[in-house]
Amino acid sequence: MNFSTLDLVIFSSYCLIILFVGLFVSRDKKGHTKNAEDYFLAGKSLPWWAIGASLIAANISAEQFIGMSGSGYVVGLAIASYEWMAAITLIIVGKYFLPIFIKQGLYTIPQFIEKRFSTQLKTILAIFWIGLFVFVNLSSVLYLGALALETILGVPMIYGVVGLALFAAAYSLYGGLSAVAWTDVIQVIFLILGGLFTTYLALDMVSNGEGIMAGFDKVISTTPDRFHMILEKSNDQYINLPGIWVLVGGLWVANLYYWGFNQYIIQRTLAAKSIGEAQKGIALAAFLKLLIPFIVVLPGIACYVIVNDPSIMTSLGKESLVNLPSSSETDKAYPWLLQLLPTGLKGVAFAALTAAIVSSLASMLNSTSTIFTMDIYRQHINREADDKKTVLVGRLTAAIALIIACVMAPLLGGIDQAFQFIQEYTGIVSPGILAVFLMGLFWKKTTNSAAIWGALSSIPIAIGFKSFPEIPWMNQMGLTALMTMVIIVAVSLIDGKGDDDSKGISLEGGLFKTSAGFNISAFAISIILVVLYSLFW
Repeated sequence: MNFSTLDLVIFSSYCLIILFVGLFVSRDKKGHTKNAEDYFLAGKSLPWWAIGASLIAANISAEQFIGMSGSGYVVGLAIASYEWMAAITLIIVGKYFLPIFIKQGLYTIPQFIEKRFSTQLKTILAIFWIGLFVFVNLSSVLYLGALALETILGVPMIYGVVGLALFAAAYSLYGGLSAVAWTDVIQVIFLILGGLFTTYLALDMVSNGEGIMAGFDKVISTTPDRFHMILEKSNDQYINLPGIWVLVGGLWVANLYYWGFNQYIIQRTLAAKSIGEAQKGIALAAFLKLLIPFIVVLPGIACYVIVNDPSIMTSLGKESLVNLPSSSETDKAYPWLLQLLPTGLKGVAFAALTAAIVSSLASMLNSTSTIFTMDIYRQHINREADDKKTVLVGRLTAAIALIIACVMAPLLGGIDQAFQFIQEYTGIVSPGILAVFLMGLFWKKTTNSAAIWGALSSIPIAIGFKSFPEIPWMNQMGLTALMTMVIIVAVSLIDGKGDDDSKGISLEGGLFKTSAGFNISAFAISIILVVLYSLFW
């Protein structure tokens, strides 16, 4: 991409604003030294709009901009089920999970496991999560982000990895969740505006300058097969998105785990001023999730149309032949579009992509350090650690995790449809964790040993299903979760002889009561989803 001076000014301004805001909100107030609650939960002071923006900024990363756009290129709109079903999942989390977590006064999700089951199981799951964050999430986001820099600017992979890591570390390691959450508000503005600019220009390009509606009509008429949410068995992508089972099967496992029990997502809601603020923030995030496919999936489909239309390619000139996406290199689709943007908008769109990458990196770093520090260091290494030492260990943990991820990231080179790769391998761990949490939350008879047996047995069950490649991996997730729940029920009944466990959660009346505003939001989101699926079934 040939960056003009204007593009460089816009992008540099974005970087400076993020660093300034991150460091400004990170400063210690006069007479007050940052304590554990300040560093890991932003002093429990986040308003609803900051929570909603931060949830989206933490979620939307290179996985979506690069990976999901690449899946849009080859699969089409069906991949948007991840986003649209996430909207209804957020409503479920806000109504039924969040009230219990906030009532428990948690710093981390593993702490719930300790209160409900045991320290032993909490430690097992904490190690699971740290490994997942470092070796899958952080590494893949760094890899995809560096791939974008390499494709767009020609920056060598290793320099891109290190540069992104240092940018995220510059404010998040010092300021903790407060710095991450408040900069996320700015990041999400860049993210959405830049994404909309790219979508607009991609559709305008398809229509040869006749506008986005003409471009949208042409995309639909040219590739009608890419505008079906429910794929037929004959579709070669059915193995990744298995038709109706996407709506009633394993995708619920992925979404409930991710939005309900994933530390770097749920941590924002735990930092809310109140349960009401947290639920309003979740409702805002749910509405924004409805918009995301138009920012990340639609450009991928438009890119497919452009690449396969000789007249459009000819009009774009030789520049369009550089880093051209293909059926074997679909994750080049979004970076390729960026290099075709006009002067000025390149800087905005590149800032949006960088915002998505850096905000997710910062969120994952903060959550990795929170889990290690609160669930392993203060539990097993130094129970007497004061706030100053706890915060220091949190910063060191984040730095070490980032170094490991930087080493791992280049090793991911060669994977295609990275978004699907990440979902599939997260799916080895998530069904067992989801089963343990759901049974622990809503079935009082669940015992500690049953939860341990369930968590540990879920891994070999998930790996065992890999021997049956004819079963879509999303269905494998659903079956793994169901089998894990059966194991938990069986062991619980043997252990407890049918009696309630002494640590069972009491779900008293009124716990799940929500405001009129939240209920109206939930109803509106449900109606919009029905309309969307009806239009694109």
